[in-house]
Amino acid sequence: MTNLATSSPAAEAWALMQRLFAPQRKRFMALAAEYDLSPPQLGALKALDPDRPVAMSELAGILGCDNSNVTGIVDRLEYRGLVERGPAEHDRRVKLLALTDEGRELRDSLADRLHAPPDELAALRAEDQRALRDILRRAFDG
Repeated sequence: MTNLATSSPAAEAWALMQRLFAPQRKRFMALAAEYDLSPPQLGALKALDPDRPVAMSELAGILGCDNSNVTGIVDRLEYRGLVERGPAEHDRRVKLLALTDEGRELRDSLADRLHAPPDELAALRAEDQRALRDILRRAFDG
């Protein structure tokens, strides 16, 4: 029987990427705990655009959860002074979320750490890092 992980170069590449990404969940969870955030709160901070208020319903879509779940997440972020809620000009029933100055600072700190490559990628030669980047860009560009 054929091993699915090596049945094609694409399947093998995907299996290797999964091995690379699997430990990143623990890294994400540890980072959230370090800043006394729940993983959904960290996800929300990461998803918020520092230059544009975002509707709560839009954030729910980004996070892949119900609007009611976002309300609880945002309540806790607002309590900590990281986000502010305000009405949208076009419809006062729509609540927009904006990062506070403290929220922006925390988001920037988190982004620096979240975007740091895993050790396995950082250890590759610069030439290999560029090649991998270029191949992945082609995968997304079609």
